[in-house]
Amino acid sequence: MTSIKLISSWSRPGGGTIANIGLTNLLNKNGVECTFYGPHDWHLSQCKGALLQDAEITEQDTIVTHFIQIPPPMKWKKHILSCHETNLFPLKKMELRQYDVIHFVSNSQKKWHGVNHPSVIIPPVVTKLKWSKPLHSYAGVIGSIDHNKQTHLSIQRAIKDGYKVLLFGDITDLPYFNKFVSPFVEAGSATLMGHEDDREAMYSHVSQVYHSSLRETYGLVEVECKLAGIPFNGPSNHQEILEEEEILARWLNILK
Repeated sequence: MTSIKLISSWSRPGGGTIANIGLTNLLNKNGVECTFYGPHDWHLSQCKGALLQDAEITEQDTIVTHFIQIPPPMKWKKHILSCHETNLFPLKKMELRQYDVIHFVSNSQKKWHGVNHPSVIIPPVVTKLKWSKPLHSYAGVIGSIDHNKQTHLSIQRAIKDGYKVLLFGDITDLPYFNKFVSPFVEAGSATLMGHEDDREAMYSHVSQVYHSSLRETYGLVEVECKLAGIPFNGPSNHQEILEEEEILARWLNILK
């Protein structure tokens, strides 16, 4: 099998980036050369990665593209669209003929897009983390702080249940933060922790996780909590959780 070039317009922290890092490592670990190209440098130390500006694509390449549209001046050997989003990347508004197959991460996400094109559902690799319930009672709210994540609703529910709240994630929607989240921080009932690369260290601080997202395509935090035994308080996406061997087999089937 030829080498794989995974090309994304986003390589900062986030569920899609973590999934792309996991896929890159899974393929390389099993003898399939794969490089993850992205515009930001967060991924470079976590997998075989390079910057997007250094991606040289030829018609002999097998490419997997995520959150980016590449004009098709030539016919790639194979072109797979790896879609981790819904409204942020609406497929019904796109020309899909250049893609051999579309990769979705869950049934609910595929149903939301509702496009008639060859597709496959492959959930991301999720590492089982070690967790021991801490002695103190902090609730964790994990993920980007923005309108879609509805961070303020998670904070409200956690406070109602008697917790102080630790917010793990970057502020990606400043107007939303200022209006809905900042009052809790100023009152001392919620603490900004920023993004934490070490997810075991992050979960070690919390007794329970609260989540209130308007829409999750997969739900990485939910699955991490399920696998580690961490109480998860939020809507379930009822996602498929697979072993690495099955995830690898499904990817090899569409890459070959």
